[in-house]
Amino acid sequence: MRTIRDHQRGRVYAWEQRVIAPHDPTRIAREQAQAMIDAIWADIGLRYPPKVAALPVQAKTLIGRADRLTIELAPRVPSWCLLHELAHSITSSVEGDSDGHGALFLAAYFFLLQRYLRRDPGELRQSAAQAGLNVGSEFSVADQAFRP
Repeated sequence: MRTIRDHQRGRVYAWEQRVIAPHDPTRIAREQAQAMIDAIWADIGLRYPPKVAALPVQAKTLIGRADRLTIELAPRVPSWCLLHELAHSITSSVEGDSDGHGALFLAAYFFLLQRYLRRDPGELRQSAAQAGLNVGSEFSVADQAFRP
């Protein structure tokens, strides 16, 4: 697994709390998340969606984390959090390589926020720029290499 420093992580979390969370009060039970992930994965033309699992009991402050194969979730998560973790899964490889919270991740996350939460792309990019976030260019699912 290749590890890189995740320079934007804190800024992404702060931006989410200011810009995304206040506009999406919806919460999803972990038991319902797999069906949503499967539907989104198929809708964007992908195969082999990641599987949902429970976060370990010792994860007291996390509400979610993901890699290419698994999305671990708390018992109930905001829908934007599910999309956040799904963006991690989309931009990670089976080998464990990940963009962290970098430009590719944010481009994928913005794609999901626009498509499934109907967030305005101009507002997302403007607020991200104001927060000092580096967002990649338009995200294309076809550009991602997906393997079972």
